[in-house]
Amino acid sequence: MATVLLVIHLMIALALIVMILLQRSEGGALGMGGGGAGGGMMSGRSAANLLTRTTAYLAAVFFATSITLAILAKNDRTPTSILDTLSPTGPVKTIDSKPVVPAPPASSLIVPDKPAAPSVPNSE
Repeated sequence: MATVLLVIHLMIALALIVMILLQRSEGGALGMGGGGAGGGMMSGRSAANLLTRTTAYLAAVFFATSITLAILAKNDRTPTSILDTLSPTGPVKTIDSKPVVPAPPASSLIVPDKPAAPSVPNSE
C-alpha cells in the first residue's frame, strides 16, 4: 500500500513541477508555455486559467498524499528503548539464539606486579 502511494506521490510531484514550469512568469521571460501571441486552441488567458487550476489540484493531491504517507510511516514504527537492547557489559550478540559472551577488557587482565628479570646475563 505504502509503495503504491509513494509511486503515485512521485508522479504527482513530477507533474506539479511540469505544471509550474509551463506557467508564464511575472516578467514573461522564464515561462516555457509561450504567450498569447501564437494562434492556438486556447487564448493566453484560458491557458493560464487551466494551468493555474491544474497546479492547484495537483498541489492539493500532493499535500494529501504527503499526509497519508506520514500517517502510514508513523503506524509502522514500534516503540523501542535503548535500555532494552543494552546489557551492563554492552550489547549482547547471539549466534543461533545463544548469547555470545564478550571477551573481558584488556584492563581486567592479570598483570604481574614486578617485571621479570632480564633473560640475557650481564657481562660483569
